[in-house]
Amino acid sequence: MNVLHVVGARPNFMKVAPVHAELARRGVAQTLVHTGQHYDAAMSDVFFDELGIPKPDVNLNVGSGTHSAQTGEVMIRFEPVVAERKPSWVLVYGDVNSTVAAALVCAKLRIPIAHVEAGLRSFDRTMPEEINRLVTDQLADLLLTPSADGDENLAREGIPASRIRRVGNVMIDTLVRLLPVAQFRWQPLASKLNVERFTLLTLHRPANVDDPAKLARIFETLADIGRELPIVFPIHPRTRESLRRAGAAIPETIRLGYLDFVALQQHAAVVITDSGGVQEETTYLGVPCLTLRPNTERPVTVTIGTNVLIGEDLELLRSEFAKVLRGEGKRGSIPPLWDGRAAERIAEALAAS
Repeated sequence: MNVLHVVGARPNFMKVAPVHAELARRGVAQTLVHTGQHYDAAMSDVFFDELGIPKPDVNLNVGSGTHSAQTGEVMIRFEPVVAERKPSWVLVYGDVNSTVAAALVCAKLRIPIAHVEAGLRSFDRTMPEEINRLVTDQLADLLLTPSADGDENLAREGIPASRIRRVGNVMIDTLVRLLPVAQFRWQPLASKLNVERFTLLTLHRPANVDDPAKLARIFETLADIGRELPIVFPIHPRTRESLRRAGAAIPETIRLGYLDFVALQQHAAVVITDSGGVQEETTYLGVPCLTLRPNTERPVTVTIGTNVLIGEDLELLRSEFAKVLRGEGKRGSIPPLWDGRAAERIAEALAAS
């Protein structure tokens, strides 16, 4: 078996790391292709180093662009690579543009595709990631789901059960493995940032940051929250640019790798986010998570975990934040198969297919 992995953005890196390591342990020949969708070193190189992922065999150096331009460029540059390497399986991860682009190329070349993190749905087609999920899952030959809702979504869309394997959340594999290492980062990081009890904030989705008026309302509420509990905000490049265009004050840049960010999540009193991966990590860590989105493709973080959907209701954000301050933040549990062994189940599913 010869497996080719396609990654392009930060969320992919945490997912490929345990799968690549498990297949290497089993002696499987592998090729790692980085599309270059995230090309900033802080968004890419540092994660490879900290996660122990080998240097990519191929870097397509696609860079930024519109959704269509980026997807098309990945397809153009990826096709000759996969045609030359002729892998037994191409593994695509998550829901970024690189994911759907690679799936389209492989489907036309009749190369088997396995989708890691299949079946997730927000049911919101205004999100580009939702389109990527829908298309990728229709094209994939093997759909590797993290939770029961993924299986149900795929069945409803007509995917035969023979193509679906529930393997658990592979990103939690990485979290479980590196939590002990991340704990050593906390004290130096707390000293550097001069924080003890704090709110951790991440904000990057276009629906939140591209509209200057909406972004201003969010930051007005966050300013009030920050008076009660300091906010640590590792600002995303997209958000920084939106603030610059709006002529707003830009927070000091905090450069964080994966390990530092995990340490902050683990010790935060509450996390405010619009990130899907952060919803999962806070659920595993048992940290209250307030999500600035009206929906989530990870509903298990709400039904079982620590996640509360805020949507655009900033008064709800204030009230849920007040609950955390009173010690009444949401307490959840860890979903089934989020046990650090998803990569083993993925390797077994590939071997059996």
